[in-house]
Amino acid sequence: MALKIGYELTCSMGVKDMTASIAWYERVMLCTLLYRADEIGWCELKSPMAGVNIGLSEVETVVQGGGATNVFEVEDIVAAKAHLDAEGVRQDGDIQHIPGLVKLLTFYDPDGNAFMFSRSEAGAV
Repeated sequence: MALKIGYELTCSMGVKDMTASIAWYERVMLCTLLYRADEIGWCELKSPMAGVNIGLSEVETVVQGGGATNVFEVEDIVAAKAHLDAEGVRQDGDIQHIPGLVKLLTFYDPDGNAFMFSRSEAGAV
């Protein structure tokens, strides 16, 4: 039987404070809380991107480095940076520009989980 991949993706990451993290993801990433299961220290939020959810697991220590970096495409990366700036979100430098391909901006949630915003250039795959 062939593998069949579905239409949803959940990006899972550890956080120290579930309540504060939910508020951050709602405010900064424009997510909507789907459910919260305090008995297992887990919640899922619907992202603005169809089929992509963010799962938060409450942990004592958030491990930094390694793992995946979740990259979300944005319509206007300059406006996205301005949004992050207005929210006081820590960023890894300015917008990176790879001519003819993409513009990227790395940023972090309050627990240090890495994210990127991307904007492909016209004609780039």
